[in-house]
Amino acid sequence: MKKAVPVEELVARIPSGSTLMIGGFMGIGTPHRIIDALVATGTGELTVIANDTGKQNYGIGKLISSGQVKHVIASHIGLNPETQSKMFSGDITVDLVPQGNLVERIRAAGFGLGGVLVKTGIGTLAEEGKQKVDINGEQWLLELPIFAEFALIHAHQADYLGNLAYQLTATNFNPVMAMAASTVICEASEIVPVGMITPNDVVTPGVLVSELVAMPHRHH
Repeated sequence: MKKAVPVEELVARIPSGSTLMIGGFMGIGTPHRIIDALVATGTGELTVIANDTGKQNYGIGKLISSGQVKHVIASHIGLNPETQSKMFSGDITVDLVPQGNLVERIRAAGFGLGGVLVKTGIGTLAEEGKQKVDINGEQWLLELPIFAEFALIHAHQADYLGNLAYQLTATNFNPVMAMAASTVICEASEIVPVGMITPNDVVTPGVLVSELVAMPHRHH
């Protein structure tokens, strides 16, 4: 069984300079309470691996606004002019990775693969410095796995074994990121007793989840 831990206690364990995978797609499926708590700590020099940087002062955009991020690996910067201006000023470095390549590189790390062979990016800036492989006379690009120290993910439901179920499009990057990080911290919309999530609905098994964020106290 896992103990649900206050979010402030969990983010305090994330050191400066950490590499973080953060789930979500334009804020959908993003662990907003974890991000808010991380902003409150002021922990800096972070590398963020995500689909996007959200919107200004929303989701991952809050970490951009607070100046805690030094490097971003994403498929696009989102609807966030702040990321763009910090990119141009050199305050943040950004690696743009085609979306399918990004998720496959994360999956490769989680599944123990040496990399993935893709066509996307051949003949563009994306191939610079990367190895090409010839297969039956066709050129393929070798994309290497992406691994992180921490995955900060959101689930619809968690139980006290750490089994996770997701809802609709909020599934997006969360399950694959849960496979590809040393420490997986999950914020769920609700934590239910063991047995409430049917085995068929468990997408991320509890063995992958390091920590569960405690539910916030509701004031009546």
